Parts: sequence; C-alpha cells; structure tokens
Amino acid sequence: MKNSYLFIGTLTAGLLLGTTACKDALVEVPVSQVGAQYINSAAGFEAAGRAAYSTLRDFYGREIGTNLTVFGTDLYTEGADGSYKFMNQYLSQFDGRVDILRDFWNRFYVGINTMNIVIDNSATVTGIDAALVKRRVAEMKFLRAHHYFVLTQTFGGVALVTKGNLEPTKVFARASVKDMYTQITSDLESAIPDLATPTSDYGRATKGAAEHLLARVYLTKATSEAAAADDYAKAATLATNVIKNYNYALLPDFASVFAQGAGEINSEVIFSTQYTSDALTAIGLAGGAAVQGNQTHLYFGMEYDTQAGMQRDTENGRPFKRYRPTTYLLETVFAFDNRVNDSRYKKTFKDTWRSNNPSKTTPIFDDSKTSLKFSAGDTTIFIPGFEMSKAERAKRPYQVLVPSNYRPNLFPTMQKFLDPLRPDRTYEAGSRDYIMFRLAETYLILAEAQFKLGKLPEAAEAINAVRRRAAWPGKTAQMVITPAQVSTDFILEERGRELLGEMFRWFDLKRTGKLIERVRAYNPDAKANIKDFHVLRPIPQDQIDRTTDGATKFPQNVGY
Repeated sequence: MKNSYLFIGTLTAGLLLGTTACKDALVEVPVSQVGAQYINSAAGFEAAGRAAYSTLRDFYGREIGTNLTVFGTDLYTEGADGSYKFMNQYLSQFDGRVDILRDFWNRFYVGINTMNIVIDNSATVTGIDAALVKRRVAEMKFLRAHHYFVLTQTFGGVALVTKGNLEPTKVFARASVKDMYTQITSDLESAIPDLATPTSDYGRATKGAAEHLLARVYLTKATSEAAAADDYAKAATLATNVIKNYNYALLPDFASVFAQGAGEINSEVIFSTQYTSDALTAIGLAGGAAVQGNQTHLYFGMEYDTQAGMQRDTENGRPFKRYRPTTYLLETVFAFDNRVNDSRYKKTFKDTWRSNNPSKTTPIFDDSKTSLKFSAGDTTIFIPGFEMSKAERAKRPYQVLVPSNYRPNLFPTMQKFLDPLRPDRTYEAGSRDYIMFRLAETYLILAEAQFKLGKLPEAAEAINAVRRRAAWPGKTAQMVITPAQVSTDFILEERGRELLGEMFRWFDLKRTGKLIERVRAYNPDAKANIKDFHVLRPIPQDQIDRTTDGATKFPQNVGY
C-alpha cells in the first residue's frame, strides 16, 4: 500500500492552519502563540510541511479542479447531471460568487501561508538535521510555486505573499503576471539543488518533479505577458533533463499507467497527489466541509446502472454523468481509422458492461430490441465506437450504443479514473492517487518546446516516443509521424489522446491561444457564449470584498 503519512489536513498542538478560516479573507489565518512555538520544534516543523502537501487535495481529485480544466473545452461538455453547467456554458452565473471557486482560492492560500510559515521558521527550528531542513524548505518552495502557477494560469496576477501571516490582515493587492512568474521560477530554480532524487518518502517533491514543473512553467510563460526569448529553450532543456537524467521510463502498456493499488507507484509517475483508503488521512476541504478521497471516478461515467440487466456496482462506478465527450474528441482526436494502430481509444474508454442484475429487463435504449433476457455475467451493453445499422444491432443479444444514440446520460465512459476498490457502490471517497506529472507529458512538453524553437525533427521524435508506446502490437511503424506533420493542432490532439481528463486541457488551450477558437468550433453547449475575456476566471468576490479598499486594490478580471 502506498504511503499516506505525508498528508494530514490539520496540525495538532495549536497549529491549526485554516479549517474554519477557509471562508475568510485571503490568508486571513492567524497562527496561535502555541502554534508559533510548536513549529520551531522538529515535530511541529515536519507536521506543518505535511499539512502543506495536503492542500494539493483541494484541487486534484476535486470537482473544482476538473470543472476548471476539463469542462468548457473542445474535448468535454456537459452530461445529464451537475449543478455547474454554467461553467461549461460560460454563462453569466459563472462569476466571483461561485462557491467552489471561492473555496479553491481560499484553500490554496491557506496552503501558501503554511508553506511561508515553514520557510520563515526554518532558520530557528531545533532538533532536526540542517540538511533535512534545507530539503523541507525546497519542498515548500516547490509547492508554493505549484500553487501560484495554477492560480496565475487561472486568474492572472493574484496576491503574491511570501511571508507567513501570524495575524489576520486585509491589506492585499494584485501582482502583475510578470511578478508572479518571477516568483514561481525563482522558487523552483532555488528548490532544485536541495531536493532529493530519488526519495524513499514516496509522495514528496523531488528534483525530477521540480524540473518537470519548471519545464511546464517556462512553456506556459512563453505565451504570457511575462514571455522571455529563452523560455522555450529552457523548457526543452529541463524536459530533456527529466527524460535522460533520472530513472523514469514510459511503461510498455498505456493502460497500466492507471492500474490501481500497487501499480500506482511506477516508473512513469513523476509526482502525484496521494490518496488512501484511510478516512483520517484522506480528508480535504470543499465548500468549508470535510470531504474524503479522490472523487474523480464519479464524474466521467454514463448512466449504465438504470439499464436492463444492470445495477450500480463498485466495478463500474457511481456515475454522476458530469462530463460527456464531444463529437470532436470521439471522431477526430480518436478518429476511427487510427484506432487500428493506436490503442489509446480502446484503453481509455470502457466498451462492455456485464449483467449484475439479470432479472431487470428494462429500460432498453437500443431501438433494435423489444425485449432482452440475461444471465449473470452476460454482456448487457456494448459501445463499438462506430455506427452500426439497426439490422446489425438486432443480431446482438445485448444493447448496442452507437454514436447516433449518444445523449447526455449515455456516452462513452472514460475508465482511467474508475475506482473498483471502494468498499461499496455508493462510496464517493476514492483511494487511487491523482497523477499530476508523468513522463509521457514530459515528452509532449519537450515536443512543443522544440516545435516552437523550429526543431521539427526533435519535436517529432519526442512525440513518437509517446506514440510508439501507444501502438498496438505490430503497428509501431504506422504510429510514427514525420517532422512535417508537427503543428500546434497536432500537438494538441496528441495531448488529447494521451492526457485526456488529466486536468490539462483548459490550460493547454489557453497557453496555445486556441481556447476561444476551439470551444466555438467543437463544444456545442459553450460556443454561443464564450468571449475573449474567458481566458481568465473570475476573482472570488469574497476576496475583493474583504480586501481593504476593495476593488480599487483588488480589481475583478475584465468581463465579470
């Protein structure tokens, strides 16, 4: 079982960093005198560091994280259920009053305050080896850079706070995007020399993780208002370092990257948000209340459980029907003609359901059937991924879901995040880790940077490393692309095939300047409403209201 001790939601002995403060103003989290003394001890210093890691769970494995990165893109639109469809549709309800947006903002700043306090107290902590103190400070800089990077991509310039707040304060202002990137890159560059590689404490930041993140930062910075001429070169150098200088390796089989349990720790994973089946250590905060576990398994499933021969079970998941794949994703990114060479469509989407409730004979969505009868274990639903005639479907002793019958509650189900190890079928708290960085993405970062540098052969080779792994046996040659095929659109489609659902897409489209164009072209529920200003999200209104001088010092983003 993977280690889970790194992540605890709160600290004992008086150092409570924000379980009740998450609805207060930005970083308005006082640390008591007892807490200030406690953190100077070895136990308190280590506990504060673990609490900082726990705030990754407030984004990865949460609906706010997937709503902000998967929803409202060219690859996913809304399914049948969910309270936040306006986020996908870019409606006026998506403003600074959205609760999960506010909670994400506040929890990340609680985390940043914790990181700052650990860094501030590193010079005075006692009872801990000096080399270990340096490593812990580097870990906090890595996490702080991560949090500020996510916030900057999402909101633009935000409050840049690098000292821990021991008293409540309402004096804040928005930094420029350039200042944000200066801090982010400085944190990562100073952290890398002092980070471990590798570490026996699985789940802690390493040199490889920091170099991967910094490569992504430079790739993103290159198209921001903070761009510098050498950003792409730096991104390429860092990505190359990660690929060549560590023991990371692509797994032979794409599907095995997402194996649950012991398979979650593998050579391709560079860094992940750790989860566990232990309820006490899996807690994060959402909406100001404790929630447990990685909940991503809930969001990508179709309504299989109401169909003939079926009921909900742990193997097939509890389908919230939040996110439905677009036609563009299914017919262009995963074009049928390419599926004979590329294994990723088959290994990404579930295509077969087997009866776990044989006595149930209705409903039937397949219009080629009037009645069905099953035995336990029989195929009840099959999704071929292509159109079949009514006559051809009628020959099958089960329901066939074809593209012309896809609808908001019935669609191909992504199986990457399913969590069959949950103790029962209603359980929302998943235990699988959330993979944040993996080597396949490093190759794609390298490819994009090399493409931008005009090095097309090098870009093609980086893409081909990922594509060769994805090939069906005997189809490797057919998966190899030429330098002439490399383009921004090809890279985006390759990232879609490889990284689908992994909380990159909105950031990818924004970084490449393709968000507005592609949402209008491929997301039918969003195309009418998305505007140029939607490349930034709304600043939580609570933050503006609770800042001294309000919008004068902390203005809302244009358009909201």
